[in-house]
Amino acid sequence: MSTIVQYMTRDHRRCDELFAGVEEAVNRGEWSRAAQLLPAFAQAMDRHLRIEEELLFPAFEHRSGITGGPTEVMRAEHARLRALLEELHQALDRRDPEDYLGVSETVLIMMQQHNLKEEQVLYSMLDGILADQAPALLEQAEGLDV
Repeated sequence: MSTIVQYMTRDHRRCDELFAGVEEAVNRGEWSRAAQLLPAFAQAMDRHLRIEEELLFPAFEHRSGITGGPTEVMRAEHARLRALLEELHQALDRRDPEDYLGVSETVLIMMQQHNLKEEQVLYSMLDGILADQAPALLEQAEGLDV
């Protein structure tokens, strides 16, 4: 079984690949393809965020007693990412490449910064504090539906 860092980093990369596929389709003017790919990316992101918000963060907060700080910051960033995803859907519905790519650039920068904080700091903290619970948490994550 992998560590939280390994599992969640792999999931970041999967989301990144889906995101890049949508952007590539928009850049090529392949609106039908983009309309197929964006929901897949949104579902992958939703699942990823739910793993953190419903499994990992509560376990960390319970074990550590820290209810603010890093998990609070990540939840706020998750809310912003969800709002930006809605903007992507709207731009795609309008078939507005400039708007889509502008919002997409914001999403990309935010995801890169967010992922870096998680991969370099938070996930290591989770692995340290939740070492005995990590296998069960990751097994639950595997079964988490969108």
